[in-house]
Formats: sequence, C-alpha cells, structure tokens
Amino acid sequence: MISHEPDRQPGRKRVADLLAKAEMSELNATWADVDPKPAVQPIRGPETGLVMIKGRIGGGGSPFNLGEATVTRATVRLETGTVGHAHALGTDREKVQLAAIFEALWQEAETQSLVEERLLKAIEARLAAADSQKAEETAATRVDFFTMVRGED
Repeated sequence: MISHEPDRQPGRKRVADLLAKAEMSELNATWADVDPKPAVQPIRGPETGLVMIKGRIGGGGSPFNLGEATVTRATVRLETGTVGHAHALGTDREKVQLAAIFEALWQEAETQSLVEERLLKAIEARLAAADSQKAEETAATRVDFFTMVRGED
C-alpha cells in the first residue's frame, strides 16, 4: 500500500537515497562502530525482483518502457519498534539488509548522529568526489566552437 501522507521525518528521502548508493565497505565499517548492536527482526526480505524503467522521448515527451532493472528491498524492525526500509539496484541482499538497519537507526535520536556523521557524510563525500572527477574528465574533452568573421572583402 502506498502512503500519500507527508514524510513525518524530513530528510528521510535523502537518507534512503544515500543508503541505496552506499558501498558494502562503508556499511560494514560503520556497523563495526555500532555498540551495542541492536536486536533486529526482519519484516520483509531481503527480496529481489524487477522494476520497469520508464523513459521519455526527448526527456519530456511521451513515456515508454525502457527496460527492467533488478532491485533488492528489505524492511526490518529494531527492538525499540523502529522500522527501517531500504531499496537498492542489484542483488546484494546483505547490503540492503544493513541499509535498512541504518535507516532505522537514523530515525532514533540516540544513534542518528552516528549514522549521519560516520556513514551518510562519507557517502556524500564519495559521491561529490566522483561527480567532480567526472566533471573534470568531461571538461577536458570540451570543444569550444567559434565563428571567425572575415574582414570586408
């Protein structure tokens, strides 16, 4: 069931987005810092399935089905009752399970700063560095065209 209620915790979309882009090494390194480890009850998954990717002709025209992508999702409940959800492209079930745990930990006041400072900021820094490198590589191949004006003949 899709909820149309506004997000009760601002920033949760950002957290879900960053956790979907997390690397397993980042998740494992932060998980090692969580002490004590919370008791976690799986609610759903992790399970893998397909989603249809839609495109638009010219970026804004008529929609069409571009193809399918593999996605893995998981939902967990911490011993405190907090529920965490995670989705990620691919089939890495362990990654999505850990991401769901971190999403739940981010919602709790006691562990939110650990998740924010130790994990989410590291993911943001890695993504910003990758974007910067890509921009530099793209700029190196840029060609500036100009028109030469001839003098009056």
